[in-house]
Amino acid sequence: MLKIGKYNELVVEREVDFGFYLNPKEDEVLLPRKYAPPGMQPGDTLKVFVYTDSEDRPVATTLQPKAVVGEFAFLKVTDVSEFGAFLDWGLEKDLLVPYSEQKVRMDLGKKYVVKVFLDEKTGRVFAGGRIARYCEPVPKQWQVGQAVDLLIYETTPIGIMAVVDGRCSGMLHKGDNFEPLAIGDQRHGYISKVRPDGRIDLMLRQPGYHSITASSRTVLDVLARGGGFMPCHDKSPPELIRRHFSMSKKEFKRAVGNLYKAGKIDLTDKGIRIKS
Repeated sequence: MLKIGKYNELVVEREVDFGFYLNPKEDEVLLPRKYAPPGMQPGDTLKVFVYTDSEDRPVATTLQPKAVVGEFAFLKVTDVSEFGAFLDWGLEKDLLVPYSEQKVRMDLGKKYVVKVFLDEKTGRVFAGGRIARYCEPVPKQWQVGQAVDLLIYETTPIGIMAVVDGRCSGMLHKGDNFEPLAIGDQRHGYISKVRPDGRIDLMLRQPGYHSITASSRTVLDVLARGGGFMPCHDKSPPELIRRHFSMSKKEFKRAVGNLYKAGKIDLTDKGIRIKS
């Protein structure tokens, strides 16, 4: 059975003037000739993406969409009509986001994080922009310190929301994040807390002392760019440390202590200096 909106491994059944039919007759799908690899012939097996054309007929392509059914992606609006917004997802036929699936009205030329769906009744692939609603509950086996992939989808007064591992929703609290982030950005991160209500808090640096090595490298990089010296120390205001090193004062002090014990830097009342 064809999997609409996903990749399929199909066998070439027969060739016609305008392309190739894949799969047995009762479940066949057309691969237009322009997408057929050179030298392809009946009997070959081919990996194709299957979706529906403008007349809702299944059609195959060797082009790769930017997301398949069940995945999240950051896509650009190419057109707006009475039906909704159309997004460029890498195929000839753009991806529709119906107005009912838009959290905010989507504008031409702008990009939005969406999730790709299949309408089981019509076989049509569409997208939705109500991200938090589409996310799964946090798996019970997820733990603090676990590495995850993040896709930023919303900013709020208290933090930045991200899709976690393409499945769940989590928050980077403003007090724990010192890197400027924009909607659509992708980052590696870590789970810093799993709340009783099932929500998760996130950090870009690994929680606890595991982050010292990475933070220490950051401090050394900033010192090197500053000619070997920076006017920051453990008495410096948190705002100054955040501006120069993009980290909290607590993490800065841990990193500096680690570097000092390792003999990498000197500490003075005016700042820190790389040891020559």
